[in-house]
Amino acid sequence: MVVKVLVVDDSGFFRRRVSEILSADSNIQVVGTATNGKEAIDQALALKPDVITMDYEMPMMDGITAVRHIMQRCPTPVLMFSSLTHEGARVTLDALDAGAVDFLPKNFEDISRNPEKVKQMLCEKILSISRSNRRASTYSAPAPVAAPAPTHAPASTSSYTSHAPARPVPAPLPTRAPASTGPSSPAPKRKAYKLVAIGTSTGGPVALQRVLTQLPANFPAPIVLIQHMPAAFTKAFAERLDKLCRISVKEAEDGDILRPGLALLAPGGKQMMIDGRGAVKILPGDERLNYKPCVDITFGSAAKSYGDKVLAVVLTGMGADGREGARLLKQGGSAIWAQDEASCVIYGMPMAIVKAELADAIYSLDDIGKHLVEACI
Repeated sequence: MVVKVLVVDDSGFFRRRVSEILSADSNIQVVGTATNGKEAIDQALALKPDVITMDYEMPMMDGITAVRHIMQRCPTPVLMFSSLTHEGARVTLDALDAGAVDFLPKNFEDISRNPEKVKQMLCEKILSISRSNRRASTYSAPAPVAAPAPTHAPASTSSYTSHAPARPVPAPLPTRAPASTGPSSPAPKRKAYKLVAIGTSTGGPVALQRVLTQLPANFPAPIVLIQHMPAAFTKAFAERLDKLCRISVKEAEDGDILRPGLALLAPGGKQMMIDGRGAVKILPGDERLNYKPCVDITFGSAAKSYGDKVLAVVLTGMGADGREGARLLKQGGSAIWAQDEASCVIYGMPMAIVKAELADAIYSLDDIGKHLVEACI
């Protein structure tokens, strides 16, 4: 089945090049183009494309505003183009919050000099997100009211109670359209985990935000996060999560020490490993590996260092990264959770865990945070 694409960009050069690249693939048909967000909404309603590519900076209406309108009126998978800058990262994360499925760096130099590589990457993204779960990436009306802070046990009952200043209570993300969910695993049993490790890819920024904002400041286990993301993006993403969450979040640096209530995000373009002393090692990204950072590498190092004391969670994402690392964790007696299909944007990485019979539990995205609290506190 041919995937119909709407290309949205105010640059005539970029519209033509993207259209040419996509049209060269027999599985893709460019059904229209638009020069601004308002045109994008009109074309999306009229042409009903399977995927929309979207620029951010455009006259009349920017890409983020357009994405919000499209998700409300005709939910369609959107692939954002973004610049590899700190500001570009911030804007891209806003677009993902608004409902975009994924993003690609907007690099005119690569399009001019390395067309084959760009063609392969762009076409693969388009074909993959055309199969994304629209129910899991669609938003309904925003919910701007801040959620009340959860009631914690008295400080005397836990040695992990935080004495840091109170962190802001995040406003909840917009409520998703309901998705039909299959049978869910029972609530987890409590265990003294030494580490929670979470791996994800496409759909991960929003998924991680949903999970981590449910955790209290006195969450007793250290957390490591592995999100497939370019080097320019992970610092901005960690800063964003840190502002929204009660726990602390930072981009991991070589020599960082794991501690309760702190989540360390693997830096883009590199690999993150953990040693038995709880120290983080940041290594150069190996060109032989598809993913930098790679979930398998971090999971594998956790299996070697912590044996059966790891709780690993695999969230939405393309491919099967995390499966082999989860296999090592499972062999050591650690627990593996997978996100369920209905709440995934892309049911690839969790599906690989489930099909390999490595999952101890399968949970909906909105249940994972509360189950982490039940399992660890």
